[in-house]
Amino acid sequence: MLEIEIDGKKLTVPQGSTVMEAAHSVGTYIPHFCYHKKLSIAANCRMCLVEVEKAPKPLPACATPVTDGMKVHTHSDMAKKAQAGVMEFLLINHPLDCPICDQGGECQLQDLAVGYGNSSSRYQEEKRVVVGKDMGPLVSAEEMSRCIHCTRCVRFTEEVGGFQEIGMAHRGEFSEILPFLGKTVDSEISGNVIDLCPVGALTSKPFRYSTRAWELSRRKSVSPHDGLGSNLIVQVKSNEVMRVLPLENEAINECWIADRDRFSYEGLNSAERLKQPMIKFDGQWHETDWETALNYVVKGLNGVSADHGKDAIGFLTSPHSTTEELHLAQKLARAFGVESIDYRLRRSDFAADAAKQGAEWLGSSISDLAAAKSVLVVGSTLRKEQPLLTSRLRSAAKKGSELNIIHVADDELLIKINAKLIVSPLALVNGFAQVLKAVVEIKGGETSVDLSAVQVSAEARRIAESLSGAETAAVVLGNVAQHHPAFSQLLAVAQEIARLSGASFGVLSEAANSVGAELVGALPQGAGANAAAMIAEPKKAYVLLNTEVEFDSYNPQAAVAAMKQAATVIALTAFKGQGLLDYADVLLPIAPFSETAGSFVNMEGKLQSFNGVVRPLGEARPAWKVLRVLGNMLNLSGFDFNSAEEVRAELLAKGDIAARLNNALNQLNVAAAATAGVARIGEVPLYQADAVCRRAESLQQTRDAAEPVASAHSGLLQKLGIAADSTALLSQGSGQARVRIVADDSLPQDTVRIATAHAATLALGGMFDAIEITQG
Repeated sequence: MLEIEIDGKKLTVPQGSTVMEAAHSVGTYIPHFCYHKKLSIAANCRMCLVEVEKAPKPLPACATPVTDGMKVHTHSDMAKKAQAGVMEFLLINHPLDCPICDQGGECQLQDLAVGYGNSSSRYQEEKRVVVGKDMGPLVSAEEMSRCIHCTRCVRFTEEVGGFQEIGMAHRGEFSEILPFLGKTVDSEISGNVIDLCPVGALTSKPFRYSTRAWELSRRKSVSPHDGLGSNLIVQVKSNEVMRVLPLENEAINECWIADRDRFSYEGLNSAERLKQPMIKFDGQWHETDWETALNYVVKGLNGVSADHGKDAIGFLTSPHSTTEELHLAQKLARAFGVESIDYRLRRSDFAADAAKQGAEWLGSSISDLAAAKSVLVVGSTLRKEQPLLTSRLRSAAKKGSELNIIHVADDELLIKINAKLIVSPLALVNGFAQVLKAVVEIKGGETSVDLSAVQVSAEARRIAESLSGAETAAVVLGNVAQHHPAFSQLLAVAQEIARLSGASFGVLSEAANSVGAELVGALPQGAGANAAAMIAEPKKAYVLLNTEVEFDSYNPQAAVAAMKQAATVIALTAFKGQGLLDYADVLLPIAPFSETAGSFVNMEGKLQSFNGVVRPLGEARPAWKVLRVLGNMLNLSGFDFNSAEEVRAELLAKGDIAARLNNALNQLNVAAAATAGVARIGEVPLYQADAVCRRAESLQQTRDAAEPVASAHSGLLQKLGIAADSTALLSQGSGQARVRIVADDSLPQDTVRIATAHAATLALGGMFDAIEITQG
């Protein structure tokens, strides 16, 4: 530890600390622009100049390392004169267009100019003009004349985003920040450069010119998208969500948020918002009042129950719903006598259900996963599934952590990879079992998995050596693994690898509340059918909570067919999508996350509660209230809740959350042999994962939301006589889709990669099932 004195305050700081870090540790503010605690030191704005005793001139606090006995003055005459001089230089070319600047009222340059600048400038020359840049549909760079070249955005895209999409060209007063020529900024976390920009050069394109910062109310919330549980500040005006910003939480999202967390708010006020209960009769939709709609629902459920029994009813819920909503949904179903309830619509393998000992979760804290010396990620398109977690793993890899991958496609993760094994979906279990066999050989011990037919590849051995030799290690299964037809076997192999190597193991939760859905028991019990069974053997009545089966199911073709044959489909939904209008019979308008109180349990098992930030739109009501009233109208006991907090208290009374988190399985047979055929790789696109994202206009204009293009190995295309970059006809079951197909030799030979959950591919079947491909 080193001793330092700052403005008369004595303190001790670790070796290697900078003056800026030392000052922050005692609450002393030093003005700065280019410095950011999460980025490398650039020292190019010079705003943080301070006086250091015995130094002949002011020194930049961000780049000056502390030495023992150093004495620093941050507000001496020398420091203030230096800071005022730097500010004068910064403002020479700045346009001073504060009255029309979108950053006005929350501009760091504006604030520091008042606090540390002079009242007037000695420079009267013409100011430079920089042409605006096109950075895509999310980030506006129309006013680059305001840029002060702090390079925060440049460093962010390179160091946190993993790919330098923004750079600084030219020198001196001709310097410009710009994307690569003709390119847009397409990172899944690109919106963070808006927060980083200390002036109005980079702003939010959807938010631009919509309101002023001081007109907004700021309210805390939690992301409703992936399982990370990012903390948000939602900014509101006139009962409308206007902007979403990150709320710093070092343990979860640090100080960043993903673009879908930031821009998805546009979907909350989509033209498809359902504002009034609706009933279909004579093939036409009619708006009605709540009493009529609820009576219709009660009559429908009682009618199906009387005619066909309780087993003819199924509840399909969304893991994007709040814990309280999911708790009441399963409580309502069971109190009514229905055991068929499930949130896992995109799952295809449920064999592990009988062997499960608790709720699936990450297996460690997010911080511990990021700090692990070796991590194996199985079946995950990481950047598109978990954007912020990927950035943490990227940072860990730079510090020496080893990231290993087993996947069905060789994606560019923009991370240094220790070892990777790319296999067909048909061979995913076999590839994972190779690692297990190598771990058995390295560590000794025995496993119940039959590995006699498994041949260990060089990459699998490298992965096993990494896991076995690391002080801390983790094995995690991504969305592709969870949707895979052999998920239970993958989970069993992960458990064995973890047991033998000493690693933790778990799943990267797909949705905001996947863990919460497990904890409250939104799962089939007894003779109840799981989601796949409810589709394969259709029910007479379905209750849908916050879900659109054509986008949210493993096999959209079969899911829609099951809905259309049902006697009644009751949908509690915030949106009246075309699919629901086709197959539902009654639509009950419920509030999205922004309009209701509730909680989500993130992948590490942390329950995070939030309140509604705006009033429900139109006649929409929080889903927990709708479910409570339905319980009363069905004459069920235990539905006397007056608030979401009361519902939460009941579900928490079941026991401590941490005690119920357990990925362990009882004995489960694993067949590691690969099979033949052409398999589909059907991932869910980044901005198609949930109903709100699907309706966010700006997100739907990004490259990640473009119409799906099929890709296959050139060898497979040649074998089938299909020309690359032409139209192909894809067939699964009774459905077909015509799409452009391209050659991608990084894919396994026997696969066709085509996204699911997109309007262009809704006619197709299972996400990882067999697929036929012909020239279209």
